[in-house]
Amino acid sequence: MSIRTRLLALPLSLAWLVLATSTLSGCINSHDSDSADNAAQGSGADEGDEDQGADSHSVNASIHVSAGAPRGEVSTINGSIRADDNAQLAAGHTVNGNISLGDHASATSLTTVNGGISLGQGAKVKETVTTVNGTLTLHSGAEVGGRLANVNGTIILAAATVNGGITTVNGNIDVGANSHVHGGITVHKPSTGFFQWWSSSDKPRVVVGPGAVIEGPMTFERAVRLYVSDTATVGPITGATPVKFSGDHPPS
Repeated sequence: MSIRTRLLALPLSLAWLVLATSTLSGCINSHDSDSADNAAQGSGADEGDEDQGADSHSVNASIHVSAGAPRGEVSTINGSIRADDNAQLAAGHTVNGNISLGDHASATSLTTVNGGISLGQGAKVKETVTTVNGTLTLHSGAEVGGRLANVNGTIILAAATVNGGITTVNGNIDVGANSHVHGGITVHKPSTGFFQWWSSSDKPRVVVGPGAVIEGPMTFERAVRLYVSDTATVGPITGATPVKFSGDHPPS
């Protein structure tokens, strides 16, 4: 049973809240990405940990995916999803909870609303990895075949690869040493209208580290602090003036 089907069984007020959170996620931007991450980690008090069946669907429980037989779609509403080293699953979706793939684990796509997503060493996601409020972390050798995106929260690549570009609104971006991004980087302008007052006024910090490669344009629709290593390779830059730096890290 999918999350959408389970929503139909929920009380009307709760179902509306979940759907509204997803629908408005593009324009509701919190002020502080770190506080959003902390809130995500504390949200959705889990009532148990499920680990059964080819497909696993829940409402108020975390889901554990062990290595062994490939798993199908994994979804929950209030709970995290944790996949062990070398585990395999198709789609992984939650609303309030974190998602983590162990080393050399694989998935088709990963999505959450309030929570972070972490890919272990050598982990691979065939399509997109997205959250609204949460940190996205790719460890050494991890690879995302599609887009890597959030609204609020830090995006961290450590010698990792993204093939569909990176997008954010209020998030900091750290493209670490020897990382490779195909499709460029876009920092969107915060949404206008009723929810604009929730948007962060801080300038996102974007770092392209030593030996990193950005293939495609870097487009900034809002003011950012952009630092580019003198050994990095980047495409055309619009909307920001890069500050060159040498060594492992830019000035604090």
